[in-house]
Amino acid sequence: MTMLLRLLGAVLGCFDLLVGLQAGFAAEVTRFPAPGGEHSVITIHAATDLAAMKPLIQDFQVLMPTVSIEYNEYVTNDLFAAAQKACAAGESPMDVILSSSVDQLVALVNRGCALTFRSPQTAQLPSWAKWRDEVFGFTIEPAVIVYNKALVPPEDIPRTRGELLDLLRAKPERYDGKIGSYDITQSGIGYLFASYDARTSSTYGRLLEAFGRAHAVTHCCTSDVLADLAAGRIALGYNLLGSYAYGALKAGAPIGIVIPRDYNLVLIRAVLIPVGRHRPAAAQRFVDYLLSERGQRVGREASFFFGAETPLPPEVDGPMTLSMGGTFNPVTIGPELLVVQDRARRARFLEEWRRSMRGADGQ
Repeated sequence: MTMLLRLLGAVLGCFDLLVGLQAGFAAEVTRFPAPGGEHSVITIHAATDLAAMKPLIQDFQVLMPTVSIEYNEYVTNDLFAAAQKACAAGESPMDVILSSSVDQLVALVNRGCALTFRSPQTAQLPSWAKWRDEVFGFTIEPAVIVYNKALVPPEDIPRTRGELLDLLRAKPERYDGKIGSYDITQSGIGYLFASYDARTSSTYGRLLEAFGRAHAVTHCCTSDVLADLAAGRIALGYNLLGSYAYGALKAGAPIGIVIPRDYNLVLIRAVLIPVGRHRPAAAQRFVDYLLSERGQRVGREASFFFGAETPLPPEVDGPMTLSMGGTFNPVTIGPELLVVQDRARRARFLEEWRRSMRGADGQ
């Protein structure tokens, strides 16, 4: 009987997992026990790699040793779907939501899914890094070109989107099947970057067509493209998150990183506190920590590596700093991002992307 009950429990557990996967909301869960004995729990639901958030979580627990953290990691679109479902139900299992797809967070705010929060830390943010006292930027993320040093000779390294387009035209055989970027039908951040490219750059359409002719390899996530680059399966990656790329470089990946000179497309990774939870004070403490001088320092040194008006890491090929004016082009947090989430516009944009990415042979 005991063996039968164990077997039944395993089957039901597999069924629950399958249901979660079919719903499209599957998350990887990691628990950080309170080092000083648990008095409370903060449940974070995030589209951010655990490796990037781990130093921040552990440092927060130095300050708050009786708080356990449950970290739920999703891809961007799955997090957005899960957050919308929880908001509609009126009883969210989430204390904190953070994501690189700020357009999705703005859409949640617009639907009444976020709590208002004001503090000295939120007040110090520039207007382009927050909206309605409900969504707050806590890192900046340059979109970068990454290359495998063994596969791309120095004379081929592109430093603008125009140079990348010229390279693919001049050496189609060398780079056929060797370009990597996002599948924007799966990746919220990929879709956001592509949307801003389309409205910022006159070369976007031609570059996309060049990717199609080159049979570009696409993935849901920066980490997958970086894995292909490190293994030599591809030579160049486009519009990847700079912090993840720099983390891979520091870990020994044979890659180089370029911040394009024509314009620096800079994402603001952001956080909000959803409605429907009973622990808003604990969530507010975590948000304040992310925005604090200490949290920002830990983030720059251990996780995200880039800051506005601070020197770039020396190994990164780019301007001296990411600073306002000039080629600095931040994805501003605000109502203009709602246009990116417009359903009809999104459908047209994705269809144009699919058509271009099929390439000259129609595949």
